[in-house]
This record gives sequence, C-alpha cells and structure tokens, in this order.
Amino acid sequence: MTATEKAEMAGFVRAARDRHGVTIILIEHDIGVVMGLSDRVAVLDYGRKIADGTPAEVRADPAVIRAYIGTAEGENGEDI
Repeated sequence: MTATEKAEMAGFVRAARDRHGVTIILIEHDIGVVMGLSDRVAVLDYGRKIADGTPAEVRADPAVIRAYIGTAEGENGEDI
C-alpha cells in the first residue's frame, strides 16, 4: 500500500469504529498503522504472543524490540 492508501484505510477504520461503536480486530504488519489506530495491541512473533497492552506499553516492551529490531550477540552470546 502507498502512504495515501494507508491513510485512507486508517480513516475508514476509525470512522467505522466511531460510527458503530464496535471493536475492530486488525491484523497488520505496518507498526505505524497499528500504533496509530489501536487502543490495545497484541504482538505475535511466529504465531506466539509476546506482548499485549497499550501502544506505549508494547512499543517499550523488550520482547517486541528484539522481535522487530533484533539483537547483536558477541562471541560469548552476550548482547552487544
């Protein structure tokens, strides 16, 4: 999706949620879209839930950071 298409989709989802007062389950890989639309977020890593909470809580979760950014390991396996 282009940036314009993502913005249009986000607007549609927000409008539907607000108009109908419903909960919407969104499956999306674009973290910016997810964080901008969601009140609560659950993060899956290879099908396993690794985090659940508000966007701010999830953004700061070490397991989420490792899953999205990864870690570098030194010779002895320690994080660097």
